[in-house]
Formats: sequence, C-alpha cells, structure tokens
Amino acid sequence: QVQLVESGGGSVQAGGSLRLSCIAAGRTFSSYSMGWFRQALGKEREFVAVITRIGASTYYADSVKGRFTISRDNAKNTMYLQMNSLEPEDTAVYYCNAVYKTSTWTPLYDYWGQGTQVTVSS
Repeated sequence: QVQLVESGGGSVQAGGSLRLSCIAAGRTFSSYSMGWFRQALGKEREFVAVITRIGASTYYADSVKGRFTISRDNAKNTMYLQMNSLEPEDTAVYYCNAVYKTSTWTPLYDYWGQGTQVTVSS
C-alpha cells in the first residue's frame, strides 16, 4: 500500500503564494501519473492538476490555470504544487493521489492522506 503524505498548507492573504508537497512512499511512484485534488468545506472533492509519469505533460483545472504549477521529483518520490496569486476560492483541503485517465483524471487509490489545509483570506 502506498502512503500519501501532503504538507505545505497554511493561511495566506489573497495574492499570496504557497508550495505544497506530496510524498508517496513506495517503489512505484514513477510508474504513475500523479494529481492534486481539493475539497472545500461542504463541497465535493475536485480535480486541480495532474503531471504524467516523467513530467512530460501537465494538465490543470480551468480555475487554477496560469496560477498553479505542478511538478515532481521521482528521485525523491515527491510531487509539488506551486500556488501563486491565491484567491479566497482556493481555500480547501488539498490531497494528492496517483491518477489514471478515463473520461476524467480518476484517483487510482480509493484512500487518501490527511491532506493539507489551505486558507486564503481576502
């Protein structure tokens, strides 16, 4: 079982930046595309960004395109999400997971880490 550990969240004002990290403990990290998801209070979890296995391609939700950048370091089993120009609407708990493509980017594992809270104040 792969353990997913997210970190780097915090409280910032609108326009600020944060960098999230996701460590996926396990030997198969580089075998999968990896993605970030988020869940705001009272809402369903939603897709944020995906990076393919060796980082050749990235995909973003329209709401974060141009502001967020996803990256990964396979040697460290770590994925990152650089979030700039943060908006109050970005407030959520952020999660990572391996993903595969169906009609949408679908989480591979049916479990999640504890997530990391991002709070953006106006």
